Amino acid sequence: MRLKPVLLLLLLPAFLSAGAEAEVSSLAQDTADYAVEKYEGAMTKTLASLVRFETVASEETPLADNPAFVGFKKVLELKAKELGLEYQDYGHVLVVALGEGPEKVGIVTHGDVQPANPEKWQKSPFYLDSESEPGKLIARGSEDDKGPIATALYAMKAIKDQGSPIKRKIELLIYLAEESDWEPLRHFLKTYPIPAYNITIDASYPVVTAEKGWSEIQVSTIGSLPADFAKPYVEDFSGGYFRSQVPDEARATLANVTPELVEAVRTRAAKHSQATFEISQSENKLVVTARGKAIHSSEPEHGVNAIAFLADLLSVHEWPANAAGATVRYLNDLVGTGIEAEKFGDIAYNDSFMGPMTASVTMVKVTENGLTSYLNLRRPTGKSATQLEKEIHSALSSWQERTGIIFADTQVSLGNPYRVDNAPHVEPLLDVFSHFTGMEDAKPVAIGGSTNAKLLPNAVSFGPSMPGSAYTGHSEHEFITVEQFRLNLKMYTAMMIEVGNL
Repeated sequence: MRLKPVLLLLLLPAFLSAGAEAEVSSLAQDTADYAVEKYEGAMTKTLASLVRFETVASEETPLADNPAFVGFKKVLELKAKELGLEYQDYGHVLVVALGEGPEKVGIVTHGDVQPANPEKWQKSPFYLDSESEPGKLIARGSEDDKGPIATALYAMKAIKDQGSPIKRKIELLIYLAEESDWEPLRHFLKTYPIPAYNITIDASYPVVTAEKGWSEIQVSTIGSLPADFAKPYVEDFSGGYFRSQVPDEARATLANVTPELVEAVRTRAAKHSQATFEISQSENKLVVTARGKAIHSSEPEHGVNAIAFLADLLSVHEWPANAAGATVRYLNDLVGTGIEAEKFGDIAYNDSFMGPMTASVTMVKVTENGLTSYLNLRRPTGKSATQLEKEIHSALSSWQERTGIIFADTQVSLGNPYRVDNAPHVEPLLDVFSHFTGMEDAKPVAIGGSTNAKLLPNAVSFGPSMPGSAYTGHSEHEFITVEQFRLNLKMYTAMMIEVGNL
């Protein structure tokens, strides 16, 4: 049974009072209860201390010299030592550990975050806001992934306090460049003794055993019109904030507009039921701003893509092929407002377990190659990279031949999907999830996101997002509910005990 989040919250007390079929050890149950009773408040305070650091990758400042990362590391080191846990700093990777022995369980997470636009938050995105919306802890990193870090720390502390016996050493690996560069982690893992069992806490419940491959199509257009060009044209077109976020804002300036064109734009805008539009006119120019809903680009079904809907709005006219006009035509012809690449030649496909490949235009901006659009694909198993790349280039070539518009540059990058079968800790994790939520018949799931599980043996993901709920990381309204934060502390504590004693 898979419940929607609101329904789950209403029925959860009844589930728990009635008891669930899946059981965990009394040791796991007692320690989980102790963790919440003793440390829920401290966990929230620790989260507040972590989110205040703007740990966003910077091209100008190396991580070792970046004040935000330096401060973040220092707080973690002091907190680990305060909790009586081991702490080691390997540069891009921090390791917080509990227990002894050569056999280990790796709990994998990350401390870097995506950028946040402060104009779109009620309070600073780097402040833990528990007041604007009671019941929610709002901040960049609250769900992805500083909330899980704080949860794991106090799960380990509760186990230490209670003297709960665990056969395997628990190692919390906190990577500091997950959102930007995986190479330092690959280098680290070449020499580090990797745990036999690995669990990332950077995705969804019940247990994630498959992840789509992060992929991207970049298309750049160039071209200009004569200064005395008298017909309507798109003067500029832009949108998006970063490459793994469904954008919630896009803007276009239309020049030499006619009354008929203005009326057509306004009429089409009025018919849209998802995106909203702000339209302002000054002499012969029309500025159109589209507003949608930002979401992690691995879950485009939960967002409203402002770029895609703005291009769709402008389909009322066939625009001259300057850079902006060509981009609008490309987006309407090959991308559209769907999320499964239905219009992009023959590239769309579906896997029976992992689901469809999704496609979301995440940014349009001026680059050295021209006006560049970024189409983020989340690629499942079921089609080879060779075939998919061939189909992408075929669609791009056919469009250029059909329209007479030649792209200045195209770049295709295809990441590999990941799937692990028969990992021995999947069943214990499913038992923990079912026991504490009461959700029956929990099964492994696949996600569109891409975590560091891909780099580790026997790696699966366990939370922090509930099934059926939108993942708020990468959005401009990232939060974790107080209730979910508490539930995660119970489940992570039990998870460490049950998997630690396999």
